[in-house]
Amino acid sequence: MLTWEDCVALSELTPEEIEAIAMHEHCPEMIAAELGHYLLETPGGERRIRAMIRDDIRHAQACDDHCRAARLKEVLRHFVEAHRPKHRA
Repeated sequence: MLTWEDCVALSELTPEEIEAIAMHEHCPEMIAAELGHYLLETPGGERRIRAMIRDDIRHAQACDDHCRAARLKEVLRHFVEAHRPKHRA
């Protein structure tokens, strides 16, 4: 049986990135982990995940939830760093 930690590792996302996708898509985190992994494997998927996190940031700002907005900005920064396009030699 797979644990939550196994699923997170297989998704290639952090728990915080999965949480952001779940919040954006209004779905359970397990579904968000699957969706995120799927998107990472598709053309333009990383761009879609970045857009989801940016939408979540805007929503938090609109709700005056500055702490959440700051956490999501850190999630976005980490996502961008971790999922930079790989240059082929």
